[in-house]
Amino acid sequence: MAIHATTCTAFEGVRLLASGALKDVALAVKAATERGGASVLIFDDQTSRPIELDLRGSASDVLARLAGQPDGEVRQTDPTSDEATASRGRGRPKLGVVAREVTLLPRHWEWLNGQPGGASVALRKLVDAARSASEGKDRMRQAQEAAYRFMTAMAGDLTGYEEATRALFANDAARFDAMTAAWPVDVRDHTRKLAKRALDVDAAANA
Repeated sequence: MAIHATTCTAFEGVRLLASGALKDVALAVKAATERGGASVLIFDDQTSRPIELDLRGSASDVLARLAGQPDGEVRQTDPTSDEATASRGRGRPKLGVVAREVTLLPRHWEWLNGQPGGASVALRKLVDAARSASEGKDRMRQAQEAAYRFMTAMAGDLTGYEEATRALFANDAARFDAMTAAWPVDVRDHTRKLAKRALDVDAAANA
């Protein structure tokens, strides 16, 4: 799996250490780890998934490794990815089409096979239509999940965490701000920034 970390944010304990391009954050993290102190966590700004970097060697070594990953891409192994499938050699699907098993009842197959272009074309059209119809909800869910991941990693033991989580998924901005008010400043501010994306999507959808 690849994490496209165009920008990311690092925390040293509960203090914001650095935020910005991956290469810049990587250098700040390397310096922090070399001087010792609190543990450092790095988060992808879009998904809040943790990022692990190889910080061995000099600063130049770190940057050289990152330079080999296009557009700041942090790679992780995922045996189900399309790239892993493509590396298996002959017989692989072409043109980006991936063959996977779909289990349907006979009446479903009968209807699909009767559609123009057959079952595959009909399924693609249905998926595209569903994606279009749920785009706003999907963006809100993804934003909520990003905020929740960060909260769980950085604020899971803080007072008000559970109530803040409920407020996040209920899109209750006032309650969310109240429950996070006493958190360490940097953790609070980053959490609120992440949550605001979900709240903004919800407000736009209901405008």
